[in-house]
Amino acid sequence: MALLEIERIATAYDKADVLQDVSLTVEAGTITCLLGSNGSGKTTLVRSVLGLTPARAGRIVFDGVDITRLPTHRIIAAGMACIPEGRKVFPKLTVEENLRAGAYQVRSDAVIAERMAEIFRLFPRLKERRSQFAGTMSGGEQAMVSIGRGLMCAPKLLLIDEPSLGLSPRLVKENFQIIRQINERGITVLLVEQNVHQTLAVAGHGYVLSKGRVVAAGTPDQLKDRKEVREAYFG
Repeated sequence: MALLEIERIATAYDKADVLQDVSLTVEAGTITCLLGSNGSGKTTLVRSVLGLTPARAGRIVFDGVDITRLPTHRIIAAGMACIPEGRKVFPKLTVEENLRAGAYQVRSDAVIAERMAEIFRLFPRLKERRSQFAGTMSGGEQAMVSIGRGLMCAPKLLLIDEPSLGLSPRLVKENFQIIRQINERGITVLLVEQNVHQTLAVAGHGYVLSKGRVVAAGTPDQLKDRKEVREAYFG
């Protein structure tokens, strides 16, 4: 069953088209990846899905509802969360305050406490440092805070934009293991990345974006040796 369907969208900044005729499907319960080099349009697609840069043509359907023209807060309320590129924690808030910010739509203190306990089970280091200001933490720890904050709203779909950006190879490997664990807990993931090998190791299906268009799609095995993948990265 498709949780997210993007149907032939086009997105522009001013009059310059960035995405052209882009279609992809994210099946419920899966990790689906969107690969592409810098400037391919990956982040613009994330912004279109979230309603931050609305598509000027085409349709986006989430959990059976057309969200193409909905404002961002209603899209988030429908069950979507985003881990933004570069992590973007609130540096002058503590770890706990950052996590609580992710549950701003939750009214029950008991539910918030339960979800926070789950985050601390997933990231024991955050429990140890729950009172530390997020801006004083390492890049890897900030990545944990950002992922935890996204999980606090118990999303149906988690959009993760460039989780490997700026991290050491060891932390990249840890992050991808955590993404797999999140998916095993029943959360559908759309993983937007440049890191081909790590991404294809966890995804069940993928798409390759180049110059604002989908140039290849398939399983990881199908994508690994496609010339379109090599050309999208190396020209």
